[in-house]
Amino acid sequence: MNFVQPIRDPEVIRAIKHYFKEKNKRNYMMFVVGINSGLRISDILPLRVSDAKRSYFSLKEMKTKKHKRIDMTPALKRELKAYVEDMEDYEYLFKSREGINKPIGRSMAYKILREAAEYVSLDEIGTHTLRKTFGYHFYKQTKDVAMLQEIFNHSSPDITLKYIGINQDSLDKAMKDFRI
Repeated sequence: MNFVQPIRDPEVIRAIKHYFKEKNKRNYMMFVVGINSGLRISDILPLRVSDAKRSYFSLKEMKTKKHKRIDMTPALKRELKAYVEDMEDYEYLFKSREGINKPIGRSMAYKILREAAEYVSLDEIGTHTLRKTFGYHFYKQTKDVAMLQEIFNHSSPDITLKYIGINQDSLDKAMKDFRI
């Protein structure tokens, strides 16, 4: 498995949003939900329209089997409200074109993200990039590693910092500034 990075540059995030907005609203919303919720792709893809009509996501995590409640940001609520306007509560938010009312799969989500990454010349991207991007920017804004550790259900702050690439940032800066 390849190690993926968060998207650190807000301009790259804007470019990807623009790319998706122009190309496919479903893919745009998948990206926006991912970078604004911190949920794993395995928890995002099974979401239904009814889940998007609340002001929070309430779910049992696929990986940990723990119950999780995540409030939506006001911007995410607005975007979701517009997105689900003409959809029925039972429909999947990220519906596949295959079959009747089936969600896209993890491999399709990966393919969608890779296509956008290619468009903006980004490497080290995968479905986990969405979660890591949320974590990276959450930490940069709040500096609250303990809260992020709780959101991600990690066992230590060190794991969380490594996961979101903060340690990598420090290493990169140290190497750039190093002189002999």
